[in-house]
Amino acid sequence: MKDKHFDINEEGVSIRCRLMTSSDNRTFERVIIITHGFGGNKEAANITRFSDKELGKHKNDALIAFDWPAHGKDGRKKLEISECLQYLSIVIKYAKDTLQAEYIYNYSVSMGGYLTLLYIHENGNPFTKVALRAPGLRMYESMLRNLSEADREKLAKGREVEVGFERKMKISQSLLDELQAKDVRTYEYIDWAENMLLIHGTKDEMVDINDSRKFSEDNIIDLVEVEGADHTFRNPKYMDQAIHAIVEFFAPEN
Repeated sequence: MKDKHFDINEEGVSIRCRLMTSSDNRTFERVIIITHGFGGNKEAANITRFSDKELGKHKNDALIAFDWPAHGKDGRKKLEISECLQYLSIVIKYAKDTLQAEYIYNYSVSMGGYLTLLYIHENGNPFTKVALRAPGLRMYESMLRNLSEADREKLAKGREVEVGFERKMKISQSLLDELQAKDVRTYEYIDWAENMLLIHGTKDEMVDINDSRKFSEDNIIDLVEVEGADHTFRNPKYMDQAIHAIVEFFAPEN
């Protein structure tokens, strides 16, 4: 697998990207955009593992992963929903205009799943197919869990606090208010349901699988339940089950 790191510099932002291919081609008919979860980055092992499997099956594809704002190598220090959606929009444009993709797919995890669903709700669906693993359907509640009581008091007073794992990022009360207001569970995705897939582990300790069950039922979206898998699918056997389902789902139709 060829693994190239580059920046997309557009609209006053610099997006740290990773392009994975099997060739030196400059254009690709099919491009898969991969987005990571909260606190993650484009170098995540599951992204590499998925890319290896996808390119092993479909050698002419290209895959792009990128760092969300304030994640990984990104230059931003504060997490803002509007900038996340801007990043995704710019990467989609790059896939269309620079890589000349005719078909664009989306594989997103956790917070990336939330942002993808929000983008589709606000902008329409540019993706041929979308696969969401353990999507953060309750991002407001998930973010609250990362905050101490002291942090919540600071936010209520109009101050910013830092959250995250390996890298800390700033958030404000306005971010929480926006996450609470933009609840993707209240939006309809039935028009795109045939080309969407949810994957969720039955032992997910961070995102309740029942949320995915209800969301898939409400929108008539297929849900693959991986028995025993936790939120990050740490067990390689479970991760391979999820990857296999997505690779098959993304396979070109004859």
